[in-house]
Amino acid sequence: MKKRLAIFIVLIGSLGCTVAPKPIDYGHVGCHYCSMTIVDKQHAAQLVTKKGKVFNFDAIECMMNHLKDEGESTMALFLVNDFDHPGEFVDAKKATYLVSENIPSPMGAFLSAFSEQQAAQNTLDMNGGELYTWTEIKDQFKP
Repeated sequence: MKKRLAIFIVLIGSLGCTVAPKPIDYGHVGCHYCSMTIVDKQHAAQLVTKKGKVFNFDAIECMMNHLKDEGESTMALFLVNDFDHPGEFVDAKKATYLVSENIPSPMGAFLSAFSEQQAAQNTLDMNGGELYTWTEIKDQFKP
């Protein structure tokens, strides 16, 4: 009986720790970093820990600032909204980033993410700015 109870507890415990993105309830949920209500579907971001806890951010810059305090080692997923496909998450480590003063982001860093490098280049050509990789954008937010 005790063995069955232990197995049941382990199974139930493992179900609660799903490591996966969760949809952002735009207009109703606040940013984990700045507490601002998340409404912008082009600039939101999300982190998911290795234990399945989800952190939502209204801007990529809020996620990057949170990572200065939290660190990457506890995270399983790094997600950013694709500027060209609002509300659609892409892997932040594979995204191309554009900083353009002609494209405001919620917290004023003018930071946008693109799933495709060519889409980022096209937006750069129209708006000016500078392109960055994940590693380069992380360097911009180092303490």
